[in-house]
Amino acid sequence: MTDRAVGTRRVYRLNPAGVAALRDQLETFWNRALDGYQDVVDQTEEKP
Repeated sequence: MTDRAVGTRRVYRLNPAGVAALRDQLETFWNRALDGYQDVVDQTEEKP
């Protein structure tokens, strides 16, 4: 993250590489979580 003064305000800017890495981590987490949920749903449907 970078910042700069503009008058009495501060303007912040996120590092695009850092945001991309965070997005990748979140996508991996959610994909695993959703796959696990799908496995549970599939197992529940198979039981009589």
